[in-house]
Amino acid sequence: RAGAGYDNIDLKATAAKDVVAMNTPGQNANAVAELVFGMMLTSARNNYDGSSGFELAGKTMAFYGFGAVARAVQKLATGFGMQTFAYDPFLSDSKIAEAGSTPVHSVAELFKHQYVSLHVPLTPQTKESINKALLMAMPRGAALINTARAEVIHEDDMLEVLKARPDFCYLCDVAPKKAKEMSEAVGDQYMKRLIFTKKKKMGAQTLEANNNAGVAAANQIVNFFEKGDVRYQVKA
Repeated sequence: RAGAGYDNIDLKATAAKDVVAMNTPGQNANAVAELVFGMMLTSARNNYDGSSGFELAGKTMAFYGFGAVARAVQKLATGFGMQTFAYDPFLSDSKIAEAGSTPVHSVAELFKHQYVSLHVPLTPQTKESINKALLMAMPRGAALINTARAEVIHEDDMLEVLKARPDFCYLCDVAPKKAKEMSEAVGDQYMKRLIFTKKKKMGAQTLEANNNAGVAAANQIVNFFEKGDVRYQVKA
């Protein structure tokens, strides 16, 4: 799989057939990180419509999941003068701190910050886990950024929040299933308060990321057959 996400692979079937499935984590991290900030700037400046927006410097940003993509975003956030926080149940506080973010100890703590960026895989635990209670707890002018999977959002709850909170923004690199309803809920604020790409998931769609992931996948295949290397194997 040329990329980090592997929810589109039937891992039970690969295991049953004794097939090794791998991903290529980190190869598209910079592409996704740059898109995150592209969406943030577009939203903060009202899609460049001439009206006054706000600056990112001094704002806070929290990461749910702190792998390669989140760390690439964190580096950009630091360059913009933002404070960053992170929660990852698979990383120690010291590892998060070493990478430059302040560790927090629950998902709910993340949603105290103005920007929350999602970097979790789609699993039974994360599916529709981002709900109304979390979103309504975010401060005024908050934005949720989703470059993970659309399905981690509870879309009925998101629709309610967009209707209830004219200050809230949702920025996503893939169209939600309720794209039409969400667009209608924000009216002329579409592509300002609500940003998503329509045709396909766009986070990793750069020439460099596609080349990096393709070369990494080819090298992993060669190393598997020549050396039995399975370090990037993913399992159910």
